[in-house]
Amino acid sequence: MGAAGTLPELATVPWRPRADAERLRRRGRLWTFTTVAHTLPFVLVAIAMMAIEPLAFPVALAALAHAWVIPELYAQRGANVVRPRRRVGAASERVALGLLGDLVGHEARELHARTGLVRERGRLGTWLVGEAGALLVHEHGVCCWCVSATDPALPSGDRTAHLLLALRSDEEGFATVANLAFSGARWRVRRRLQRPQRAALDAV
Repeated sequence: MGAAGTLPELATVPWRPRADAERLRRRGRLWTFTTVAHTLPFVLVAIAMMAIEPLAFPVALAALAHAWVIPELYAQRGANVVRPRRRVGAASERVALGLLGDLVGHEARELHARTGLVRERGRLGTWLVGEAGALLVHEHGVCCWCVSATDPALPSGDRTAHLLLALRSDEEGFATVANLAFSGARWRVRRRLQRPQRAALDAV
């Protein structure tokens, strides 16, 4: 860990301003604006096609389908950050899960056993930490962060523990270093999560 309790990885992204609640809100609004900018033209095309020629209904329907698919693809990218990764040897996985269990309380251990995600409350919101990313659930929606441990050969429990410790040591730094894969409505991400992970999101 760097000086004054900051993550040393911040030195690799000096162009990024340090994350805080207000910056997350602004990024969320920008993400929404970008999504609308990508989808609205298709909606307008569909309306115009129907106004000019009602027989162009199939083309208008295709345009509306594009408008629906674009935000769904964004949400899928967000959900992918907490999908389970490849497992190493069973013995190593058991040891790593035991060490991870020592870092969290009983409720968090039980949730991780069911969903593969560790719940951690922070100043920015409630985090759901996986082995290659994390979801930040806050009052305005959910942010999906892609970040992974430096050694991909580590057992999944160790990868999760590394991210959890980094988050605990410097929450704002963690959100600065991680790559934002999606920011938006909780319901949109929830539909794209695997069934056990939906339970973790519902538990927040």
